Amino acid sequence: MPDYDDKNRLTGRLRRYARVSGTASGLAAKLAGEKLFGISIDKGEHAAELRMALGALKGPAMKVAQLLSTIPDALPADYARELSQLQANAPAMGWPFVKRRMMTELGAGWRDRFAEFDKAPSAAASLGQVHKALTHDGVSLAVKLQYPDMASVVEADLKQLRIILGLFRRYDPSVDTSEILQELKERLREELDYAREARHMTLYRAMLAGEDRVHVPETLSGLSTGRLLSMTWLTGRPLMDYTEADQETRNTLAINLFRAWYVPFHRYGVIHGDPHLGNYTARQDLSLNLLDFGCIRIFPPAFVGGVIDLYKALRDGDQALAVQAYETWGFENLSRELIETLNLWASFLYSPLLEDAPRLINASEKPGRYGADVAARVHKRLRELGPVTPPREFVFMDRAAIGLGGVFLRLKAEVNWHRQFHDIIDGFEVSRLEKRQRDALDKAGLAASIS
Repeated sequence: MPDYDDKNRLTGRLRRYARVSGTASGLAAKLAGEKLFGISIDKGEHAAELRMALGALKGPAMKVAQLLSTIPDALPADYARELSQLQANAPAMGWPFVKRRMMTELGAGWRDRFAEFDKAPSAAASLGQVHKALTHDGVSLAVKLQYPDMASVVEADLKQLRIILGLFRRYDPSVDTSEILQELKERLREELDYAREARHMTLYRAMLAGEDRVHVPETLSGLSTGRLLSMTWLTGRPLMDYTEADQETRNTLAINLFRAWYVPFHRYGVIHGDPHLGNYTARQDLSLNLLDFGCIRIFPPAFVGGVIDLYKALRDGDQALAVQAYETWGFENLSRELIETLNLWASFLYSPLLEDAPRLINASEKPGRYGADVAARVHKRLRELGPVTPPREFVFMDRAAIGLGGVFLRLKAEVNWHRQFHDIIDGFEVSRLEKRQRDALDKAGLAASIS
């Protein structure tokens, strides 16, 4: 029987769902009026209403809505601006609640298995919260505890998101978001499985074993379950503490972050799908800690080969190779106009890698709007060309590029990105990546994860 707090949470959430559904219905009516009768609506006001309704959910739906706002062309510009203001934090569970959850996961004597366990969480987010603890051997731990019944909450939130994305589609049909939603659904469901996240950590420890500038926590399997993850505590400072540091410090942090993301991708076909600033911290020696591994995307080796091919195509002006890369990724019916439009976005992303000189990631961009203006131009051209369905893999590829670009701009890093890129990709062969990926996934228990 749920206690009063549990019932309050459920009742409050049901009320918020009703509010989102009601807001969505009202907005749908406004859109219909505009389409059928020419009634003008204020798109900015419309988007703000939607942000307020989603923000009330304070959970996975809000987290995914915030994620959508950072994926180029997933949403119209007015909506992307509004939803980017959402914060994916959630109210922390109180100590009585934590005790019950810990007992459920580790049994009645759970407290005796730790020398110390902080009652107050050190962090709280949309799916769970983290408590600092200490083992009897003196090892500091980060204990990540999932909120109760999150699987049901996620499924209910995803239903709400389908309604919302249906509205976006009616407002602007130039980009089909169905594949984007499917990708987000799969990744979010995976995030609920902390046993899988533990395997992701094992995978990252293997992939980054030769990178002394990046650190990955180690899981304590005896203190972990499918909804509880105990890992070694990594001490560091937020990257934004360094925005006014000297140039060399800022450049070093940017290079370390670049390698933390792109060594796994270009050598193993694996990418971290959530470039949130809270997911990494810097140590005194400026090496980085990676802290969260719930949202990981594993790519077929051929997809990574397409990334390298497109780089070479842009570098050499090889149109046929560019078409081959797009087709490898799953783009269909490639007209000349569509290729030119895709190249516009690709040129923006690849331009720092093509210039063999130290530079800002993009001097004309602002950190909070990195890529937004180019995406708007691309979106306009796609609207003119007709509906386009981006391959699912691009959800997290583009998000990573945009998220990291924004961080590099905040750090005002001036780096030779061309040489950093080539240091990782030189000697690239799809067959070699395939073998490395297979070996790493086998060791981490993730061999069946390639989609």
